[in-house]
Amino acid sequence: MEMVPSEENQLVLKEGMFWSCRQSIFDEMKKRFSQVENAAEEPRVLCIVQDTTNAKTVNERLTLNLPASTTLSKLFEDVAHKAGYVNGTFDLAWRKTGDMGPLDPSSEMSLTESGFEPGKRNFLQLTDKDGEQPQIASDESGTAGSSGLDDRQERFIGPLPRDCTVGCSSDYSSPSYSYSSILNKSDTGYVGLVNQAMTCYLNSLLQTLFMTPEFRNALYNWEFEESEEDPVTSIPYQLQRLFLLLQTSKKRAIETTDVTRSFGWDSSEAWQQHDVQELCRVMFDALEQKWKQTEQQQFSPLTADLINQLYQGKLKDYVRCLECGYESWRIDTYLDIPLVIRPFGASQAYGSVEEALQAFVQPETLDGANQYFCERCKKKCDARKGLRFLHFPYLLTLQLKRFDFDYTTMHRIKLNDRMSFPEELDMGPFMDVEDEKSPQTESCTDSGAENEGSCHSDQMSNDFSADDGVDEGICLDSASSTERVLKPKSSLTFELFSVMVHSGSAAGGHYYACIKSFSDGQWYSFNDQHVSKITQEDIRKTYGGSSGSRGYYSSAFASSTNAYMLIYRLKDPSRNAKYLDCDDFPEHIKHLVQREKESEEQEKRQREIERNTCKIKLFCMHPVKMMAMMENKLEVHKDKTLREATEMAYKLMELDGVVPLDCCRLVKYDEFHEYLERSYEGEDDTPMGLLLGGVKSSYMFDLLLETRRPEQVFQPYKPGEVMVKVHVVDLKTDTVAPPVSIRAYLNQSITEFKQLIAQATELSAETMRVVLERCYNDLRLLYVPNKTLKAEGFFRSNKVFVESSESPDHQVTFTDSLLWKLLDRHGNTIRLFVSLPVQSPGTNRTICQKVGGDPEECSEGSKGNRNSVETILEESTEKLKNLSLQQQQGSCTSDSQKSSDTSDFEHIESPSPSQELDSSVSAVVAVDNRELENRIRAAGGGTYSDPETQFPGEERSDSEVNNDRSTSSVDSDILSSSHSSDTLCNADSGPIQLANGLDSHSITSSRRSKANEGKKETWDTAEEDSGTDSEYDENGKSKAESYYLYFRAEPYAQEDGSGEGGQKCVLVHVDKRITLSAFKQNLEPFVGVTSTQFKVFRVYANNQEFESVRLNETLSSFSDDNKITIRLGRALKKGEYRVKVYQLLVNDAEPCKFLVDTVFAKGMTVKQSKEELMPQLKDQCKLDLNIDKFRLRKKTWKNPGTVFLDYHVYEEDINISSNWEVFLEVLDGPEKMKSMSQLAVLTRRWNPAQMKLEPFQEVVLESSSVEELKEKLSEISGVPLENLEFAKGRGTFPCDISVLEIHQDLDWNPKVSTLNVWPLYICDDGAVVFYRDSTEEPMEQSEDERNELMKRESSRLLKTGHRVSYSPRKEKALKIYLDGGPVKDPGQD
Repeated sequence: MEMVPSEENQLVLKEGMFWSCRQSIFDEMKKRFSQVENAAEEPRVLCIVQDTTNAKTVNERLTLNLPASTTLSKLFEDVAHKAGYVNGTFDLAWRKTGDMGPLDPSSEMSLTESGFEPGKRNFLQLTDKDGEQPQIASDESGTAGSSGLDDRQERFIGPLPRDCTVGCSSDYSSPSYSYSSILNKSDTGYVGLVNQAMTCYLNSLLQTLFMTPEFRNALYNWEFEESEEDPVTSIPYQLQRLFLLLQTSKKRAIETTDVTRSFGWDSSEAWQQHDVQELCRVMFDALEQKWKQTEQQQFSPLTADLINQLYQGKLKDYVRCLECGYESWRIDTYLDIPLVIRPFGASQAYGSVEEALQAFVQPETLDGANQYFCERCKKKCDARKGLRFLHFPYLLTLQLKRFDFDYTTMHRIKLNDRMSFPEELDMGPFMDVEDEKSPQTESCTDSGAENEGSCHSDQMSNDFSADDGVDEGICLDSASSTERVLKPKSSLTFELFSVMVHSGSAAGGHYYACIKSFSDGQWYSFNDQHVSKITQEDIRKTYGGSSGSRGYYSSAFASSTNAYMLIYRLKDPSRNAKYLDCDDFPEHIKHLVQREKESEEQEKRQREIERNTCKIKLFCMHPVKMMAMMENKLEVHKDKTLREATEMAYKLMELDGVVPLDCCRLVKYDEFHEYLERSYEGEDDTPMGLLLGGVKSSYMFDLLLETRRPEQVFQPYKPGEVMVKVHVVDLKTDTVAPPVSIRAYLNQSITEFKQLIAQATELSAETMRVVLERCYNDLRLLYVPNKTLKAEGFFRSNKVFVESSESPDHQVTFTDSLLWKLLDRHGNTIRLFVSLPVQSPGTNRTICQKVGGDPEECSEGSKGNRNSVETILEESTEKLKNLSLQQQQGSCTSDSQKSSDTSDFEHIESPSPSQELDSSVSAVVAVDNRELENRIRAAGGGTYSDPETQFPGEERSDSEVNNDRSTSSVDSDILSSSHSSDTLCNADSGPIQLANGLDSHSITSSRRSKANEGKKETWDTAEEDSGTDSEYDENGKSKAESYYLYFRAEPYAQEDGSGEGGQKCVLVHVDKRITLSAFKQNLEPFVGVTSTQFKVFRVYANNQEFESVRLNETLSSFSDDNKITIRLGRALKKGEYRVKVYQLLVNDAEPCKFLVDTVFAKGMTVKQSKEELMPQLKDQCKLDLNIDKFRLRKKTWKNPGTVFLDYHVYEEDINISSNWEVFLEVLDGPEKMKSMSQLAVLTRRWNPAQMKLEPFQEVVLESSSVEELKEKLSEISGVPLENLEFAKGRGTFPCDISVLEIHQDLDWNPKVSTLNVWPLYICDDGAVVFYRDSTEEPMEQSEDERNELMKRESSRLLKTGHRVSYSPRKEKALKIYLDGGPVKDPGQD
């Protein structure tokens, strides 16, 4: 008997259950709090994931901050959730750490056990898995079968917000709508197409054609004959291949580059967006022509005329007289029907496709002024004009004309009005079903104008040919019967299967296609590489228009994304085809499928090899090739051993036959620090993937292929060691030896480090001084014995200087010691290659050695010549000293000079002369110079010619004058006694101690300053200088202060032979803290003239030369092995500017011609500068000008500007700058410009009757009045004032323009009263004005004459460098080339 608990027992039981549940809840909460508390205390791992699967996401980063105990499998789940991918369809790999390959997605190891570092950033890469892109996770809340779909949650078929295509223009803003479902190819069964750049319109059409069974099957039945055509240029063959890949490929998306290449397109076409309807027409036309050219027409009659069989329809364009019933008509063919969205001038759009079709066939009445002339009535009568459909194609294409032109704004616009379209369209009501028969008809032999961009017109007779009644379409045959007969209504029903959608504006946007599969009736979205399922609701959203349920921001979507092209198929079970299965493919298609599969597998294998190939920089100090560090890239499979990789590197660096293979090894190397990190002893059989830390896109280190001689042994490099380059310093010879490399440990003491150096250099450790160079010019003496290298600041790669001797220099403070001075000089010394001018006396010495060569190898004769030259130079130095002493004796403020010869560091203090030498002293100097040059010429074997022959006045070309600055008239002052005041009176600032000119020598002025006594170091900006520094101050004192400098020079013969022909070079080692002024003074004995008589040009990488003119700046901007060119010529003084003078020839083909270089000075008048110019122009350019018969004017690039009047003063009235340029203009008569208030305008008459432009004439205006300009033009041309029209020229002088375009391209006769307002803006001299007689008619020309004139004008303007046309850039037309590509017109600009 079953016992029933009493009511009291039930109460107790329920109470116990309550307390038990309560306790379990508390326990669970306690456990959760404990986990949270433990998680808070647990270290966190920061993971930064870079998605490299897509070009659009490669710059995005996913950040996850996870507990250190998180497993790898959980990490993959979190990344998949955050990235929106399906877990298991992607890989995660290390980016810059040392772990191997991809991470294991199924591993239960914690992050710390897997190599993640808590508290640090751990960089990962999200990559494709097995060559396939990650599958995007489905949005389950938006599936088609979801019954609880929130009305506010819209499902949109359109561009993906995550990966918008490149083809989207800037006018298109991707809305935040989501697909109903986003599936991978494995789920949908379809493959996407990659957008090349802006080829979304092409992808949409290709997917539509692929999803058309009749088109796809016919294309498969066509067989390509390789013997007849190149497969690359065959459009049908490339389409066939593309369709096969779309049907059989396992990829997510495939490329369309082979198809576009067959179109004859290059890569630039990918960036041109076109209309999809235009592409459809052009591609169909190209396919037709290709198929008609093939010899297989008998193989497949359908293929030969496929486009017409499937897409072509017929309609009648008629006009019927309303009085007699007479009808005139013609028959047109069409491939698509253009439907107007909104009638012209109407504010209301058609609401549906049916309404638009009804409007398309609705006749209009011709009455009133538009009456029709009836041939039967022989008069104008009211008539009815319209279109009638006679034949519908099997595949009906409707174009919704959404692009229109707004005559109010004069811009193209897009009509985004709502237009609905049915899934099934009955075309029966739109056929020609009129019962009444025309009593008389007229057959039109001229097809007339086509309908707007969509109708083909054929010349046809009254009766249809036998081909008109084809089975693929619906035909109305009225040839023999008196009554039109229609096929059953069922044959006029079409079903929608493709909607091509445009999203954007009239300026650009994005195309995608919504296509229904005839296999399962499911709608899919083909949006470039993305294919997804959609529903009927998604199709209805492409109607366009606005919907109040979408919210405030939905209008952007509604107004920009809508259907543009609709394709229907006739519903006829007997005609409707199915897609061919792979088993039903023709044999040639099966072979093609096999080839494509093999190609795809080969690509996959190649990608797999690439994924497992380590690519790392490889360096090698080649023992033969100039002992230079060679660089290459080593690509080695991760499973290859170190021995195999060494052999590959050995061949890569071309060491075979140079060094034995067993004398080479690979070591880990840091190129930036020039540091050998470690060697791999005993790891010859270790895989490279393990040694390098896996396959990575980039490595933080490199590899060095190290070589040795057979008798040597490789030194082991252990991790943790530091490399030290040791330079041995010899105070006796003032030299720093090349480095010796040793390896040390950071925990070594200074004492141990000295012992290590002593073993390598055989120096005494007891007297050793070690100096560490931590960074540039930062020298630290290591004197604390027990201090470690790490504490002293040693790093991976270091440089130290060591000196070991019994010298008393040890007792001196380091910054005052000779060692510091020598190292300071060494750190600041640069090597410069100085090219000397041919005229330099110093260059006539016989150079017998290169740098480091042995002077004893010179011949005796050479020695004799050299010694005699040195003697002459020493004598000239004594004369310079004597001149300087004369200056000092003549000055009451002169100071005595002292010089010290104790070492190479000599102290020279520059004197400060208070006045220049008088003319007698200058004359003596000039004589002494000539005597010096003559003696050098005699001693040098006659290689130095007379100065007078070095500066001839013969005529030379502009290029020679422009390039050879050493022979300008300004430079001729060097050896001219008439300019003796500029010769040596300002030259010497002191008795410079000249050493032997040919031997290596040093000229220094003082011991170096302390390191903490910084000197001003500025960049050499000669080319940007607005002025020039003088070597002398306002009192005539030298600015070459007693700087501490080092200078050592030696002759240098160039290896490339460029120094032949008298051009010699000097290799200079100089302290870069030296000023340019002191540097020039030290070059004096080599140039042979004083520093004021030569110029210094810096040579850049592209061989461009810029003059360095700031004398008080240092050489800090120079670096080792920079090149310098010395040119003879007077150096600029303060307030002087070098000026280039060009001749302005307004009526020449080349209006700008270089003349001379000259010097203008501050405070000089224009007339004075013209006087200075005249002898130069006569000597160099053979221009003998009267000072009143030429003018100077401003030059702005090629444009002439302000006319300079004779009384204008430079720097007061005229702004002048360094490297200034001016125009010199020869005048036909006296100068007309008298004041700055006048305006000089260059005018040119245009003669339309003769189709030519007359020469320029200058007009000088007293004001900026347009009326005065027209009066002047009328006066010089004889054109009546009321008929005169003018326009301002465009572009740079001479504002050339084609005579075929000048009539309409210029803004003639602007409605302004003054010249200085828009659109003229003529405010300065030099403006170009064209004028004409408005009554003069253009010359009538035949087509041949016009073409000939066009060629002449194109040739003329091409020579002058001006554009042939100023027309704005036009939109590029869409073309498909059947011969492989366009042929560029060589005459085009």
